[in-house]
Amino acid sequence: MLTAGAAEAADFTVTSPDFAGGQVQQAQFAAGMGCIGKNLSPAITWANAPEGTKSFVVTLYDKDAPTGSGWWHWVAIDIPADVTALDGGAGSDISKMPAGAVTIANDAGQRGFGGACPPEGEVHDYTITVKALSVEKLPVPPEASPALVGFVSNMNTLASATISARGSR
Repeated sequence: MLTAGAAEAADFTVTSPDFAGGQVQQAQFAAGMGCIGKNLSPAITWANAPEGTKSFVVTLYDKDAPTGSGWWHWVAIDIPADVTALDGGAGSDISKMPAGAVTIANDAGQRGFGGACPPEGEVHDYTITVKALSVEKLPVPPEASPALVGFVSNMNTLASATISARGSR
């Protein structure tokens, strides 16, 4: 049986032209560590956030990274509720992020987007997640880890939408 909340959450969607066809585009690959890309964060659009949404969290995660815990490429919090898209490259140049948004350090220790760079011969799944939150400001410190952001945001999530693409070199 679906409840009204579940029906609303089912309508929340995220899309990215840079994940079209299920493949990470070359521009979203790192420009270093053996990868030849532009290190540009993907363009992302979301729609149909549930009523009561006060902010968004956007993440890009590689569950296949050979770390034992995956790899957080991008974590942005406190994106205002009236924002429904991030331009391509916004995470790479955080001055292009919406006013009020906060970028958390990724697993490379850099604030902003860090491009894909799987080991040669491996195919990795990269997942963009947008969470609609019930709070305007996520109660985490500026130096929070991506894992802490995930934990606290999950406690405040009204709905979540994901899109994935594969990348290899």
